[in-house]
Amino acid sequence: MKMSEEKPSETPRASLLERAAGRLDQAVPAKPAAPRPTVTPAAAAPAPAPRAPAPAASAAAAPAPQVQPQPQFATPETPVVHLPADDSNRISRRGVIDLAELRDLGYVVPDAPATATAEEFRIVKRQLLINAMARGENEIRNGNLILVCSAQPNEGKTFCATNLALSIASERDLTVLLVDADFAKPEILSTLGLEGGKGLIDVIADPTLDLSDCLIRTNIENLSVLPAGRQHNLTTELLASERMGDMVEEIAKRYSDRIVIFDSPPALASSAASVLAMHVGQVMFVVEAENTRETELRDGLSMMNGCEHVQILLNKVRYAGVGRRFGTYYGYGS
Repeated sequence: MKMSEEKPSETPRASLLERAAGRLDQAVPAKPAAPRPTVTPAAAAPAPAPRAPAPAASAAAAPAPQVQPQPQFATPETPVVHLPADDSNRISRRGVIDLAELRDLGYVVPDAPATATAEEFRIVKRQLLINAMARGENEIRNGNLILVCSAQPNEGKTFCATNLALSIASERDLTVLLVDADFAKPEILSTLGLEGGKGLIDVIADPTLDLSDCLIRTNIENLSVLPAGRQHNLTTELLASERMGDMVEEIAKRYSDRIVIFDSPPALASSAASVLAMHVGQVMFVVEAENTRETELRDGLSMMNGCEHVQILLNKVRYAGVGRRFGTYYGYGS
């Protein structure tokens, strides 16, 4: 009986041990099963299928380094693209005229007290402006382009051209462009105290250069200046070129309120004067009183035959006549 009782008791113990061992066997392979997925992706990293999560992880891990450099490189590109917009600065080139010094030298200065010289140029400019603004049957082709010339040097043409421009700049409804066209001996910039640069000849010689690249806007609101530019051995030929003609036509018609004054070389000293006379609508011919000879005057005027409207300005007059005493009236004369 004991033997029969011991056998059945051993059987359940063995089964318990076997089940425990089986559970251990199941638990043991479960542990290495966990590291296997970790090792498997590493071994299979070259395979295309496992690589998909890797870029996703790297993209998620480094969004800032990839996104941030793009604006850093994109931002400099924007000013590079818009740099040509800075070319607008070329039309805003500015110069400052010393008005006090100019007044002391005897020039007409806007908003200054009236002087005899200022009154004289008010009279001089009025007929020129009437011709420039004429319309209908009295209209003058390119009448707003005025050439100031003389027969010989030192007769005061630059003084008169500058004062004429300064006087017209005082007009409320007009603007003035003063062009230094005395290419051999330009004096406009030094007279007004402005810095030199590219000018009229450069624009004619270089088709890629725009007129606005060379203009100087001054602290006198209605006055701009165009320098003569570099000296050229074909000045007369350039002035007679088709490009010069087209440019003059554009200057005359682009701004209906603009008067353009050319300070020309002396007619008997440079052939450029006669060519310039062909482009303008009016000529103001300066004659030095008691100095210019009649033959010089006649020869000089004959060089202006390209323009139909020529007026003579007698300069450096000592005798003012009986009826015109502007200086006395304003306290500048006796």
